[in-house]
Order: sequence, then C-alpha cells, then structure tokens
Amino acid sequence: MFGMDFLPKSLLMLTPDGRLLFLTRILRLFGYGFLSVILVIYLKSIGLSQDQVGWLLALTLVGDAVISLGISLIADTVGRKYMLRVGALLMVFAGILFAFTDNFAFLLLAAVIGVISPSGNEVGPFLAIEQASLSHLVGDDKRTGVFAWYNLLGFCATALGALMVGVFFKTLTGLRLDVLTSYKIIVLIYGVLGLVLWFLFGRLSGKIEVNAQEKPLNFTELLNSRLGIHQSLPLVLQLSSLFALDAFAGGFIMQSLLAYWFHVRFGADIAVLGVLFFGANLFAGVSSLLAVRLARRIGLINTMVFTHLPSNVLLVLVVFMPNLTWAGIVFLLRCTISQMDVPARQAYLMAVVAPSERSAAGGIANVARTLGASFAPLLALPLLGTPTLAGIPIILAGGLKIIYDLLLFYNFKKSSSPEGH
Repeated sequence: MFGMDFLPKSLLMLTPDGRLLFLTRILRLFGYGFLSVILVIYLKSIGLSQDQVGWLLALTLVGDAVISLGISLIADTVGRKYMLRVGALLMVFAGILFAFTDNFAFLLLAAVIGVISPSGNEVGPFLAIEQASLSHLVGDDKRTGVFAWYNLLGFCATALGALMVGVFFKTLTGLRLDVLTSYKIIVLIYGVLGLVLWFLFGRLSGKIEVNAQEKPLNFTELLNSRLGIHQSLPLVLQLSSLFALDAFAGGFIMQSLLAYWFHVRFGADIAVLGVLFFGANLFAGVSSLLAVRLARRIGLINTMVFTHLPSNVLLVLVVFMPNLTWAGIVFLLRCTISQMDVPARQAYLMAVVAPSERSAAGGIANVARTLGASFAPLLALPLLGTPTLAGIPIILAGGLKIIYDLLLFYNFKKSSSPEGH
C-alpha cells in the first residue's frame, strides 16, 4: 500500500486488535511522559517535604505493583480485556485525586490504589497483559520485532509527552494562570487519558484472550497453582529477582527524579526539561528498535548485557559534567543504547514460558521490577536535596546496573529460547 512501505512486515501483519494495543500503549506512555517531568516539582510546590515526596513515590510504585500482580495473575482466567479496563479506571482515579487535593493522606490513597508513573515508564497491569495478548496475535518469529516497535512507539510517545508538557506549561502560564494551577491542569489531563483508554480497551475482541486449546487455568486451579505459573516458576523467579535488582538501580534515576536533579543541579526550567527528556526518550526508543537486528546476530541475552553495560558507564559520567550542556549531551548519548535490552528481555521472558503462563509471568516480572524500584526514591530524595550529595543516586544506579548485567550474563549466557536466541 502506498505510504506504508516504510513499515516492517511485523507491523503490517498486525490484526485490528494488535493495532489497537499499539494505540493504547502510545496514549498511555504519552500520559506517563507528560506527567513525570513535573511530578516531583509539583509535589514540592503543594508543600510536601522531601520525606513525604519520597514516601509518596515509593508507595505509588508499591501500590502499582500489588494491583499489577493481582490483575495480571487473574487476567488469563477472568479476561484480559476486562482487567485492562479496570487498570484504565485506576489511572482516572489517581489523576483526579492528585489534581484536586494537597492532603498527604488522600495523596497516599491515590498513590497506593491508583495507577500513576513517576518514572515515565510502564506501571500497573497493562504491560504484562498487552504483551501476553500480542504474543497470541503474532508468531514466534515476529515477537521480538513486534516488541521492539511496541517499545519504540512507547518511548516516542513518552518523548512527545515530555516535550508537550513544557509547551503546555508555557502556554498556561502565558494565559496568566498561576504556576500551581497550571500543574494541576496537567495532572488532570493525565486522568482524562485514563478515561480514553477505558473506552479503547472496550473495543478489543475476544481474540486477545487465552484459547481453549491452551488450557487456561480456572479460578480454583489458579489458586492451587504457584502464582499462576504451573511449569516455569523457578525460571520466572530467578529472572524476576535479577530484574528487581536492575529496577532498584533504575529507581534512583526515574524520570521525575532525574528531572528534579537537572532542575536543582543546573537550574533547568520546565521547557528545557521537556526538550531534554523528549530527546532522551526518542533516542531510547530508536535504541530498542536497533536491538532486533542485534539480537538476531548475537542472541537475546548477549544483546541485553553488551548494550546495557556501556550505557551504565555513561550514566555515571553524567554526574561529573561541568554544566547543563555537557551533562545533557552525555545523558542523551547514554540514551542511544540504554533501552536496547528491553525488547530482548520481554521477548525472552515470553518465549521461555508456556502461552497460558504469559500474563502471570509478565505480571510477576513487572511486579518484581516495580517493587525493586519502589525503595530507591526513599534513599534518593534526601540525597538530591543536599547539593554535595546530589550525584550519589546516579552513581549508585550505574554501579548497581553493572552488577545486574554481570549476574545476568553469568547465569544465562548458555541459555537459549524457543526463538533460537
């Protein structure tokens, strides 16, 4: 078809359900990018202390992890479409409460029960269920490519959200709205996006659900099974523990914290931060796409390790840059390779478990990552608030991520997946 030649076959062959899952991913990640750049700055502007913001970010991730685990474990039994819509309503709840109250207790309630992303990355139950659904809709030989584009478009959406929040903030303040009101409108828009997702998820067909031939667990079997994983639990737990270490390190550098660091360290305003994180997410998205060709040459595990290691060295170097320009350049350079491991990791996990375990396996892995990341803000924010110590969280993140890379390579370098990688 004219105008579609630039698209890979893996995307051209997507069913209507597959295309709709890509659209929901794009809208959701736009919302995450839109909110995360201003989240910590907004919470500080409504009068929360460093400790309160740290607890709020931590409990946001813990709450997302618990809800994600509960939803993803029963999604294959209760219905993937139904549980995706539940997740969308939890986005609406979080956005509305964050926008309309500065009461710490109510904000904690929204953080624990709702779905909100301090990192700009995926939170909640969506990723596990969507990946399991996409794995139903595409063949094994197309999975890594589809996941790469799934991640690329997600990163591009996060990048656009980060850019647009700067533009939108400038527009609102240009209309003589005060800064706090402008922040609240931005948070409210996030909640509205959740409502749009609820509508779109309702248009998915039954083709995304587990097929009868794949013997999905009934509810009694689910309760008696090991977290919904009836064949691959030791492998899933081993991988998830490593993913949790990586995510703990990543929790020190989630997008909202990095934006706050650039704001405090170099005085970067919202517009500059929007442009910076637009570039960061755009480069990260392109790097995830490049992972497909590399994985075919050297394998999924090697791709995960050999691209992640140098990106973490560059991360540490950001701290030692003398000004915003050089710090931004090194940070963006790091982003050109920082996410090449993501589609490889996702494809590897989906490949090594049974089809009827995919939602649960993805949910357990994502929950492990979310819980791992949840503790880091409690340690990071007090350090970020002290000028002489502000770079320590970034150095810790880089060092811990290097340890993760070495452990992953040591434990899985000889393994293979059904895809031959």
